This record gives sequence, C-alpha cells and structure tokens, in this order.
Amino acid sequence: MTVSQLLQNKRFLQITPIALIVLLAMVPLFSTFPYRVNIFLSWEGAYRISNGELPLRDFGTPLGGMYWVIPGIFFKIFGPQMITLIKAQVFINIISGLAFRSILKSLGVNSVVAFVAILLYCLSFSFFNFWPWYNHTVIVYEIVAFAFLFKGLLVAKSNRNIIFNLVLSALFMICSFLTKQDAGAMAFLLGAGFVTYAALQSKRWVDIAVYLGTFLLLLLFFIFVFANQGFSYWFNHGQAPHSARISSTDLLNEFFAASQWIKFYIFVIAILVFVRFRQWKSLWSTKQEMLFLLLTLGILLEAAVFQVTSYTPPDNNIFFHSFAIVYILYALVDIAKDKISSTKVLVIGSLGILLWWSGVYWKYISRIISHGKPAKEMAVNASGENVVNKETYMIDLSPVDTNMIPESQWRFSKLKSFHKIYMPQPTIDGMERLLNMDLVKNKTGELRVLNMSELTPLAVEIPYKLESGSHYPLWYHLGVGMFNKQAEMFEQRIVRNEYDLVLFEYIPSLNNFYPFRVRDTLLNHYNRVDAFPAPRRGETAGAIEVYIKK
Repeated sequence: MTVSQLLQNKRFLQITPIALIVLLAMVPLFSTFPYRVNIFLSWEGAYRISNGELPLRDFGTPLGGMYWVIPGIFFKIFGPQMITLIKAQVFINIISGLAFRSILKSLGVNSVVAFVAILLYCLSFSFFNFWPWYNHTVIVYEIVAFAFLFKGLLVAKSNRNIIFNLVLSALFMICSFLTKQDAGAMAFLLGAGFVTYAALQSKRWVDIAVYLGTFLLLLLFFIFVFANQGFSYWFNHGQAPHSARISSTDLLNEFFAASQWIKFYIFVIAILVFVRFRQWKSLWSTKQEMLFLLLTLGILLEAAVFQVTSYTPPDNNIFFHSFAIVYILYALVDIAKDKISSTKVLVIGSLGILLWWSGVYWKYISRIISHGKPAKEMAVNASGENVVNKETYMIDLSPVDTNMIPESQWRFSKLKSFHKIYMPQPTIDGMERLLNMDLVKNKTGELRVLNMSELTPLAVEIPYKLESGSHYPLWYHLGVGMFNKQAEMFEQRIVRNEYDLVLFEYIPSLNNFYPFRVRDTLLNHYNRVDAFPAPRRGETAGAIEVYIKK
C-alpha cells in the first residue's frame, strides 16, 4: 500500500496521530533521571493530597491545588516514589496531546496537516516535560477546556450536547485557574471571547450564560468553602503580602525588545489572512475560520503575557508554536488547493518539524556518539600540535568550583523513594548518614522534623509526620511561597526547641529560596552536626545542613 493510499484510509488517519501521542509520551517510562531541581514542590503537594490533605485547609500555597490532583491520584495508586511523578506526567502528556488533536478536528484541519501539527506539539511542548510542573499543567487544563469549548461551538448539534460541552469547558477553565492564576485567568477570558463571538453569529445567548455562569458558580463555591482557610491570604492576585508580577512596562519591553517568534507569527498570519479574505465580512461570517484565527491570535497574546508573569524557566510559553504553525499550514494548504499532494505535505511537513526541533531529541543521540566529540579544554593532538577548535579557542579563566560534582559521578540511591533517580554521591552519603543518626534510628515516639530542603521524600524514609494547617506553607521561598509571618512562626518554634531535627538548604545565590533569617536563628539556637551537597548544579548549588537541639 502506497503512502497516498494510506492517507486516504480514514482508520489509519485516526489511529496514527493517537499512536504518536501515546508513544512519545511513554518514552520516559523506559528511562532513568537525574534529580530535578525544585521538583520537591511537586512531590510534597502530591504526597499531602494522597494522604487526604487539602490545599489551603492543610497547607498554604500561592498556587492552586489542582496542580497536584493528578500526581496525588498517581501517588495513591503507585506509591509516593519520585518516579511516580514521571508516570503522572506521562498521563498528563497523553491527555494534552489528545485534547490538542480534538481542537484541530473541531476546527476542520485536515488529517495530514493535523498530524504534522501534533508532531510539533509533542516535540515542542510535551516530550521534554518529564515532570509535573504548574506552568505546564495550567496550560494542559486550558487546552482540555478549549477542546470541549470548540466541540460545543462547532461540532455538537443538539442543544443538550452544546450545553454539556460548554459546562465541561468551564469546569476545566476552573481547573486551569485553580492551578495558576495568570494563565488560568487569560484562558477563561479567551474562552469568554470565543463564546461571545459564536453567540453573536448564532444568536444563542444562552451559551454565554452557561459558560460564564458555570465558571462563576464553581469559583464562588470554591471561595466559599475555603474562605475561612486563608484563601484571600494565600491566593495571589497582587495583594499584600504578595507582589504583583505584571506591569505594562514589562509587557511592552518584553514584546518589542524580544518575542521574535511571536511577532514573526503575527506578521505571517496577517499576510495569510489578507491573501485569503478580501473582505472582513467574509471572514467574520465564517464561524469556523474566525474561531480558528481568534484562537491562534489569543494563544499568541497569552504567550506574550505569560512570558512576563511566569518568567522562569524562560520557555514557559512555548505552547504557542503549535497553534501558530497549524494555522499557517492550514492557510497555506488552502491557498495551494490541489497544487500540492497530501503525501508531500506529510513528508515535507514532518521532516521540517523534525529538523526544526532536532534539539529535543539530538541531545539523547549525542550521548551515544559523545566519545568522538572535540576536547573542551586546552589540548594537543598526537603529533604535539596545539588543538584549536570551537570548544577550545577560548580559555576559561573563571575560578574552578571544587564543589561541583559532574553528572557523570551521580549515582542511584538505595532509598525506595528515589528509585531510578540519580544524584551526587555526596548527597546520597549525606542522606545515609542522616538515616543512621541515633536520633533517627532510636527515635521514641513521634520525631518532630522541620525539613526546609528539597529532599522532601525523606518524610517517607525517616519517617515523620508533616506539619499541617491553613497557616503552614508548603513552599518556603520567602516572598513567594511564604512571607514574614510564616518566617516568624518558624523562628519562634526554633527558639522554643520544638523540633528534634531540622534540615535547612542553604543556597547563597538564590534570594531567600529558603529564608536566610530562619537559618540565622538556627545557628544561634541549634547545633549544626552535618552538611552535604544539595542535588543541584551550576550557580544555584547549595548545601543541606543538619541541625539538632543543643
């Protein structure tokens, strides 16, 4: 059977993109991983939820609790090992890809263009996201919400199905908003814009009422339930003690000084729109086309804002590529009509995407062939000549960090919680010393522990009971995840010697990622009996210090 014949087989066109989504998502299940910096936040939230705790009621956080729901369910099923987070993310990536595919189907994108777009989506947004992270999960919930929204606005025929899909869309918009406020709020507003346009076209005003009403009712219900659990204190909408992360100056600076891809896509899309539609009325009156354009421009707008409100890591807004490219390909194929075959679109499009995003998979291939790479330091060849190449033409005069532990020297721990996760050997040695301390081995009763480090799975290994309450912060970053009120609480407890054991991660280069003021109090009132490297690399390297009562 030829490629052309395969592309005419409806079953093949339905199964292939689903298989692509599932297979690429499952790749991490067959690998091992270095300890990821900051993944402690995903682990502890999921662990607490799997133990029946609720955000705000049992722990305070500026993030929405929906971030931990899926990992928490997976912890309940598979156990609280770090590797379970990988399994949860595999599921999230599959759902994400299927939702994106559903959007393309609702918008009438032909199967070949959709396959190329799904390949791009998987490579650029899903494949390298091995770990659950709030900046990714919030977008996944949004994409699921859009999948239901466009199915309701463009595919569903009966009034019942339309309303059902709009309700589900509003539900997942709430999930997005209760994962992270900035992207969640923008997603809701975009959805409101799409529903309003569709209502203007069809005169179905009930759709606006259903979408807005469902969202607001669910939001009010959530606020009502948690109103007395510190909702207004923890939920960050720019109020004290939080600080607003958005300003018009920052947005303008980032957009006009950078944002090259976003501006390029807007430019190309504008050209395609002018070429395809001679009159504004013909575009406005074509519901499917207009919603496709609004979605694409809306995603680009969201990405421009998200890169400012969620500035680290720098590729948080990378989801926009897939939406922009699929619109461009869709428009180009429409312009070309029958001048280009589906086979050519598939082959050229797929190879182009694989070439464009080769950096995603090449790093894995390069590990296999790395033995032949050029030297990265001053060297001479076999004949005694000085070797000068791309890697050696500059001499590194920066001070040598004698504390840096190359990843080649990272090892696997025997601890069950860290199964398939490798870390620096000194970190593993430090954890073993900790677990062999008389205080830990011979504990009588319940050991009171304050763990201000990223080795949160030690709660399972020691074990100890996590403190809880609406006043207790899940995240110890001063000014982000906790504030002076919580710092004072910890200082008072340290002064009163309430903790048997304290772990504190000291990272000098990060602005109070773990509060320096708490460490100062520890140094005055507790004995530091050990310290070992945190599982970090580069400029944010730190040490985990072990304190006991004097």
